[in-house]
Parts: sequence; C-alpha cells; structure tokens
Amino acid sequence: MARQFTAAPGDNIHQSVLIVDDEPMARTLLRLMLVRAGFHVSEAEDGYDALDKVRKNQPDVVLLDVMMPGMDGFTVCEKIRSEAVTAELPIIMLSAKTDLDSINKGLRAGATVYLTKPISPEELTQHVQDALIQFDEDVSDPGSVEAT
Repeated sequence: MARQFTAAPGDNIHQSVLIVDDEPMARTLLRLMLVRAGFHVSEAEDGYDALDKVRKNQPDVVLLDVMMPGMDGFTVCEKIRSEAVTAELPIIMLSAKTDLDSINKGLRAGATVYLTKPISPEELTQHVQDALIQFDEDVSDPGSVEAT
C-alpha cells in the first residue's frame, strides 16, 4: 500500500513527521518549522521513545538527531531498518556532527539523507518533501532496485 503525496503547497497535513531529539528546544524549533509547512508532527525525546512511537503509529518520515543519551541516532536508524515493516521508512538524520566520518556512518546506518544543523525552514521542508516523494516513487514502482 503506497502512501500518497502531493507536493502542492499547504497539502502536507496528511503527512506525519516524527522528530527525535533529546533537546526540547530543538524539538520545538523543528516542530514549528514543519507545522508551519503543513505537516502533522509528533515528538520523541530519545531513541527508545522513538522506536516505541514508530512501532505504535508509524510516521511518514523520521527526523532523527544523532547525539542522544542511551541510544544514539545511528543505532535507532539501524533498528528501524532491521524491521521489515519500517525498513523503507524515510529517515532524515539531522545533526551538529558535520565531520565526514559521522555523515558516512549515518548513511551506512540507513539514513535516507544526512543533514547538518543549523538548517533553514525552507531547506528542512524541501528535504522532508523530497524524502516523501522518493518513498512514494519507490513503493509505487515494484520493479525499482534498492541501493545497498
């Protein structure tokens, strides 16, 4: 069952984004950016909370911080990818870690895209929309080949 996405402005309300960040202020700022763009937003304060929320009410996109106590974003990403039902879920890593090793580690863990903080509302919204469009194209085309 493919999720439908229309890139028309203001038509994102049916698309849900789970923001995963241990910093309350970061979650608030990201939520404000995405709500303003018309997305339904939920939040998780750490990796364990994120995995629980993904299992209970799978979002359309996960926006995932890397540096969190207990379980870092790399591990969360790997765990999401290891479950058949969430293996294709778009995951956008958003981190202050800008070094090439961290970026490569995030992509190897299964991130759809790795972005660095700070990020503008326009750039964040565009990346979320792009991830949704790519996901919709991938699930709509049964002949598509996954990159490994």
